[in-house]
Amino acid sequence: MTQTPARLRVAPSPTGDPHVGTAYMSLFNLAYARATGGAFVLRIEDTDRARYVASSEQQIFDTLHWLGLDWDEGPDLGGPYAPYRQSERLDTYRPFVDQLIAEGHAYYCWCSTDRLAELRAQQQATKSPVTGYDRLCYGKTRDERAQLPGFSETPVVRMLIPEDVELSFTDLIRGEVNAPVPDDQVILKADGFPTYHLAVVVDDHLMGITHVVRGEEWISSTPKHLLLYKWLGLTPPAFAHMPLLRNTDKSKISKRKNPAARLTWFAEQGYLPEALRNFLQLLAYPPVHEGTDVASFGEFVAAFDWAKVNTTGPIFDLTKLGALNADYIRALDADELADRIISYALANGQLTDPSDAQLDLLRAAVPLIQQRLVLLSEAVPKLGYLFASDDELVIDADALAKAGTDASAVVAAASAALAELGEWNHDAIQAALREALVDGLSLKPKFAFGPVRLGITGSNVSPPLFESMELLGRESCLARLDKLAARL
Repeated sequence: MTQTPARLRVAPSPTGDPHVGTAYMSLFNLAYARATGGAFVLRIEDTDRARYVASSEQQIFDTLHWLGLDWDEGPDLGGPYAPYRQSERLDTYRPFVDQLIAEGHAYYCWCSTDRLAELRAQQQATKSPVTGYDRLCYGKTRDERAQLPGFSETPVVRMLIPEDVELSFTDLIRGEVNAPVPDDQVILKADGFPTYHLAVVVDDHLMGITHVVRGEEWISSTPKHLLLYKWLGLTPPAFAHMPLLRNTDKSKISKRKNPAARLTWFAEQGYLPEALRNFLQLLAYPPVHEGTDVASFGEFVAAFDWAKVNTTGPIFDLTKLGALNADYIRALDADELADRIISYALANGQLTDPSDAQLDLLRAAVPLIQQRLVLLSEAVPKLGYLFASDDELVIDADALAKAGTDASAVVAAASAALAELGEWNHDAIQAALREALVDGLSLKPKFAFGPVRLGITGSNVSPPLFESMELLGRESCLARLDKLAARL
């Protein structure tokens, strides 16, 4: 791999919630930029005004920063090739369009959208082997075209694809690639905005982009882009087309069908950014270290090699992501995990104006659940019994119905033992209850401690019981057991 400093970019469109593919592409672009000591550029491609969403740009900034995929140049940072929003670069594109028209590589098209729709429908109905635009406008003046049906006052500009267009190119990941024959692509829309195909070529050239890393859906467009580079007398970048992310049924992951396609969804669910970043890396790249999927971004950069990228469509397996997230949670210092849980809970409404005492209690309880957590969002619900007042604790009805015939005796014996207990800590609590219930009532631990757990937590499944009782305190534990006794 060359160590010449490379310039790479990611160029999302602000058309709604950022797609997880934006992070996926950003990760690999950034990794190669860092591996070569180059630069990573964020460019906003906002020429599709019909789908433009004003809030989307900030979401792109926020989610990529959350993932630690930080750029060196961009709309918010500026840089030597500003502006980095295509809508602010419109004057840049027109001279290139005029050059293509003047040299016979592009032409005006006045066909209306209705006429183009009818053409597509006709081609589909007849199963025509020739698809795409039929060049009705090519070679005609405006007045000549106006005499024919389906005329629009405001023209677009189309490329004139030659019959001998080169369809093969070299890909950094895939080697020699063959693409389908392109049609006469629109490069300037009726509203004066360039299409992606022209803008991306012009901007990548003017911004010094040396490597274009994008999804494999753009393979079919690469011959068009290489033509534009050739016609305009520009040096093309190297191309690398990443495999598309797939659902478990092998379909392309999309925001309409899969909530996990929304990049904001992962923060909402409580995934750690470093776990998601690691997961996205594994979708198209082998583990950096043998025997474990866990690797930091720095380790990924140090090992980076395009030859290792797997072109098979990666499956977006949330079960695997959950397991990886749990690994990262377990590896955190308990204090840092508590900070993250609190930040998540405050941001997502799980905690509302908590007192210092409640936050201290949460921090003390985090070690009880750290080994069982998959998502940050699970923490506060798992510990809800600690924050409920004794008289408001809800006892699960199904668990109560299965408490068993010995439950009343167990609760009475447990209350008596706890009332007489001297030092209040989890070891002393466990020893006292074991003596009173296992030895004293000759019960197996499962049946001895089950009713106590139900009374203390309201459930028959909870974080470690004795540690929870230590945190709650003697008075609260006895009050809860008394409440359960009245229900039995």
